[in-house]
Amino acid sequence: MSVSLLRAKMTDTDSTLRAILQDVLGLSAERVAAFEAATGLFGDLPELDSMAVAGLLTEIEDRLDIVIEDDEVDGELLESYGNLLTFLEGKVAQRQPG
Repeated sequence: MSVSLLRAKMTDTDSTLRAILQDVLGLSAERVAAFEAATGLFGDLPELDSMAVAGLLTEIEDRLDIVIEDDEVDGELLESYGNLLTFLEGKVAQRQPG
């Protein structure tokens, strides 16, 4: 699938998450654009170490206007790009208007 077709299928949350990963972890746009649902995050990306997780989650909360509770963060959440994206799309959908 071409990058332009991939981009057309992205949700706003997907695009925002990719931008956050690029900005917070210093990843290239090309590298982040290639992420698929099964792409490993914590433990697979050397840039995403335990120190970077807090900064990443804070930036996600700020840009998506959501709150991620401490008890929602576990190894499974950050295991893959798809897990994180699915979780965030659910959080965004639950957001109260206002």
